[in-house]
Amino acid sequence: MDKISQNRDFFKADFEILKQIKTDKQKGLPAPPLQKGYDSNSDLIELPTVSKDILVKNNVLDCINDRRSVRKYSNEKISLSQLSYLLWSTQGIQTVRDEFSALRTVPSAGCTHPFETYLIINNVDNLKCGVYRYLPLEHKLLFIKTLANIDDKIDKATPNQPFVQGFVSKSAVVFAWSCIPYRSEHKFSIAAHKKILIDIGHVCQNLYISSESLDCGTCAIGIYDQNIIDNMLDLDGENEFIIYMACLGKKL
Repeated sequence: MDKISQNRDFFKADFEILKQIKTDKQKGLPAPPLQKGYDSNSDLIELPTVSKDILVKNNVLDCINDRRSVRKYSNEKISLSQLSYLLWSTQGIQTVRDEFSALRTVPSAGCTHPFETYLIINNVDNLKCGVYRYLPLEHKLLFIKTLANIDDKIDKATPNQPFVQGFVSKSAVVFAWSCIPYRSEHKFSIAAHKKILIDIGHVCQNLYISSESLDCGTCAIGIYDQNIIDNMLDLDGENEFIIYMACLGKKL
């Protein structure tokens, strides 16, 4: 079977295979935590309470109809309240079921939610430029590090854009979603990976719709340098790696 045929087969439902496999969950092995840990001495930033008062468009029909991929941004800053809403919209926790699972604002197969949200902040009010991670349990930001020459680093991590070269570094914030595959593999074994790819689509679409409700523009990024972005965010590239990206800013 050639590579294209193999990849096409990956698209297809094949969950009968789970009947032949004893998953780690069935073996009684502990599930991974629903959020990565962090040093208790870390620099945490409180995020404002999410409120519908910041919405520019309240009609979901208008948001869906007006949604487009936007690659040109103004120099206007994104507010911390707006960023708080966007983070809640894409990975916010509504109900904690136990230490291993929680209901969120996006669906996920088996409630596994195998993603972490990293932010490369370039133009957000009251935040210094650099790398952050969203902590959905606390609804806070974890500051990771500053980035010298941040525009150049973003451009190198997102090369070969087919429509507008270098547009990602002109945005206010880059969302970089990492995947921790074992969160899903624990429950679904070798059937996990198709589910993970479906799930990340839900996350990015929520960003598009919530972005439009603020009259901001966003653009999903499927072309990026895997090694550069993983290294930039201090990910090992095996047990955690970037699976999808999107940038966002105020529309021109």
